[in-house]
Amino acid sequence: MAEQETRRGPGAARRALLCAGALWTVPNTALGIMAGLCCLPFGARMRWRRDGLALVFLGVPWRGAGGAITFGNVILSTGRELDRLCLTYAHRAGFGAEPPVSLAAHERAHVYQYMLLGPLFLPLYLLCGGVSARNPFERAADRYARHGGAAWWPWRFRAGNAPPG
Repeated sequence: MAEQETRRGPGAARRALLCAGALWTVPNTALGIMAGLCCLPFGARMRWRRDGLALVFLGVPWRGAGGAITFGNVILSTGRELDRLCLTYAHRAGFGAEPPVSLAAHERAHVYQYMLLGPLFLPLYLLCGGVSARNPFERAADRYARHGGAAWWPWRFRAGNAPPG
């Protein structure tokens, strides 16, 4: 019985943190939902991605094929599927040859970043350079996608400034 309770404990704590993060980023999510709903009459379609914790709008009709943008727990994608490969920002900027990464995983990293920073995400993202290969949020999302779901946070802790615990 105690073993079963222990197994349930971390799952319940994780769900509570995910719910808190989703609530914290509601203003961003609302912006994404409004943008996505405006695209539905123009051929976009929506679906829930449980693995990405996001409502995804596919076939969003904006210029440029194959791109995506995240607002809170909403992903707007120009493609017909989110599960596809894309080039990293660093590769596109000519900083070196890097293998393509999963677009779904890249955008999932942004969902996590939004859930942690909430309404602070967009101002911080813009202060860090916006859509750019030098933006630490973009580099972290590429790293997360490249390494199978690790290191979605843009800054690393060092031994001298590690968090307590």
